[in-house]
Amino acid sequence: MADRNVQSSDSNRRTLAAGLVILGAVSRLLPHPPNMTSVGAMGLFAGSRLKKWQALLLPLACMLITDPILAKINGYAAFRWGTLFIYASLMLNVLIGRWLVKSDSPARIGLAAVICSVQFFVVTNFSVWLLDGYYPHTWAGLVACYVAAIPFFQWTFAGDLIYTAVLFGIYALVDRKVLRPAEVPAR
Repeated sequence: MADRNVQSSDSNRRTLAAGLVILGAVSRLLPHPPNMTSVGAMGLFAGSRLKKWQALLLPLACMLITDPILAKINGYAAFRWGTLFIYASLMLNVLIGRWLVKSDSPARIGLAAVICSVQFFVVTNFSVWLLDGYYPHTWAGLVACYVAAIPFFQWTFAGDLIYTAVLFGIYALVDRKVLRPAEVPAR
């Protein structure tokens, strides 16, 4: 019986985690400053709390659904070559989240969020330099691209930290107050 309660509790935790990832994806559709979204935190959280295949698939599916909606609303192409870099960066966040599978440490979670923000900045702005033709393909062009992106980094960083705190915080609260009491064996 105790074994069944633990399995049920694990299933409830995965359902909770999946629901939070979907909620994070839906939050992309709300008005927000440039780059201040739940996307980075969503990948990090999914990687830490879902089975690996779910952690990779769910954020990707959420992006594939919300990107065309945002493109239609804002009048730009839903997908372009740079999208591959954005999605790859999100998958890196999932892999960084795997580092947190057994951790509830706020310091470790915060460090992981910072790493996610930095890698997103590096990867996606490299794609802008490489693919968009705004900057010459020289060292000076690459540096200019990264310098021009710094104002957006503050929003990415803030979004990653805030949404990471929200997702992990809600999960921890529900886990402690709702799911764990079910695991206490009756005497």
